Amino acid sequence: MRVLVIDGQGGGIGSRLISLLKPRLPQGWELVCTGTNVLATNAMLKAGAARGATGENAILYNAARADMILGPIGVILANGIMGEVTPAVATAISGSEALKILIPSATCGTRIAGTEGKRLEEHLQRAVEMALEEGAR
Repeated sequence: MRVLVIDGQGGGIGSRLISLLKPRLPQGWELVCTGTNVLATNAMLKAGAARGATGENAILYNAARADMILGPIGVILANGIMGEVTPAVATAISGSEALKILIPSATCGTRIAGTEGKRLEEHLQRAVEMALEEGAR
């Protein structure tokens, strides 16, 4: 199973997802990352991703080859993450056949019904549980 974590800005959400997921990954799973910028990619690599790449083309290429994609919800919104997500990136991720597990964020201008009142850490923990449950199917 190839798991792709995507993030932008400083890579805080992506790096936290990787640090929570990596120690619990079943053998044979590959954990890779792509960032909209080098800061995000470096943070995710430092957190334990096996490999990483930066920029629009890297995201397009890897999204098409992933079995599962994790990241903040802004990665599927054109101009999300303060404009770091290009329309092509949003289209590639949302159009990927990979299962997508997305973290809601109050800063992206989009509200997801049913997520009110939860802390970011709770969303991150639940995303990791969902990823592991899905992989066990």
